[in-house]
Amino acid sequence: MQASLNVEAPPRALASDDSDAALYRKVSLRIIPFLFVCYVVSFLDRINIGFAQLQMKQDLGFSDAMYGLGAAVFYVGYVLFEVPSNLLLAKYGARKTFVRIMLLWGAASVAMMGVSTPTQFYVLRFFLGVFEAGFFPGIVLYLTYWYPSLRRASVLSFFFAGVAVAGVLGGLVSGWIMRDMAGVLGMKGWQWMFVLEGSPALLLAAIACFWLDDKPEGARWLDRGEKARLAANLADETPAQHGQPAGKASYFTNPRVYLFALIYFSLTCASLTLSFWMPLMIRDFGVKDVVMVSLYSVIPNAIGAVAVILVARQADRRAAHRGFFCACTVGGALALSALTLHPGSLAAALALLSMATALIFSALPIFWAIPTRYLAQGDRAGGIAMISSVGITSGIAGPWAIGQIKTATGSMDNALYLLGALLVLSAVALLAAMRRR
Repeated sequence: MQASLNVEAPPRALASDDSDAALYRKVSLRIIPFLFVCYVVSFLDRINIGFAQLQMKQDLGFSDAMYGLGAAVFYVGYVLFEVPSNLLLAKYGARKTFVRIMLLWGAASVAMMGVSTPTQFYVLRFFLGVFEAGFFPGIVLYLTYWYPSLRRASVLSFFFAGVAVAGVLGGLVSGWIMRDMAGVLGMKGWQWMFVLEGSPALLLAAIACFWLDDKPEGARWLDRGEKARLAANLADETPAQHGQPAGKASYFTNPRVYLFALIYFSLTCASLTLSFWMPLMIRDFGVKDVVMVSLYSVIPNAIGAVAVILVARQADRRAAHRGFFCACTVGGALALSALTLHPGSLAAALALLSMATALIFSALPIFWAIPTRYLAQGDRAGGIAMISSVGITSGIAGPWAIGQIKTATGSMDNALYLLGALLVLSAVALLAAMRRR
């Protein structure tokens, strides 16, 4: 196993070079905590319908299939506007783009409190996707302005840990809000959840106006030498080192972009299923109280938050993104498949769910450290967004398909087998995309 994890030739031995550690620590302390909080709020607003469904479906008479369609509609708007949003970021800067995104998604999330019909549910979910489109690919692009490729998996791991943290917060807060705020001012518990979890995005948009800098050269908290050092580290790596001459291919005609999109599609099918359906899976383990469901969901999410940072750091240090990615996806597939055996104890079921969450979430930042090494500088904004938008169509197909499977069979087993197969496919596709030098 050790030999298989160390087969990549890194573009430069940045992972073992400590001379820039203080500089990158300074950069990270400035931009990462704020963007991390923003991403946690964005993902919480995206997945909190996983908790809302525990009350919302009964109150409004929605079926599992209706809920699955509503979860999927978000990604229709997301996919349609992801590339335009990232191109606008490249043109107008990160600060203006992130402020616009957070203001609009916060307003749409709060407006979910007014849903009373399936049509309203679908429309608001669609616009939430439109407004949030470009935020995550914007973060990926933004980090390429600051970090070379062999530092990006470690940095991106904090954002994917944010996915797990959003699950932890959802577990700790959402159940309490839905139970204890029900009836306050005549509103349902799930309505209060949308209001209280959507409002922070509006405050973060205001903070972003003065906190974020578009690029290192405009950062007043860096001196001239620090800016020059960051620029030199980024200039040392080019797509030509990884098989694509810089500036020779558009992201529309680069076949690797579509192969990476397939990998991301397969991977996000599994990760989104865990995010959206985890509360219902835990209820199927025999936990009926809504607060206990939310509390038990903290366990796999907390384990995933720690694992994603530790695994990504090791992948960067060993310059072994391919090997770690394949180990995570195949291991995640095995853990999901083992859940279909219906372990007799709640502890065993939670252990398997935690293992699947940790491995699948850990594969995400490792994946996103790879595509930018194959894209010329001018193609990164569109290429990153293309990979993300084509890949994230899994958010359209996945929740709807799983809702249909569960409605038809009354079980998640067939869906888990399907997700396991897609995870194995993502490992095979990455091996094809990254040939050994």
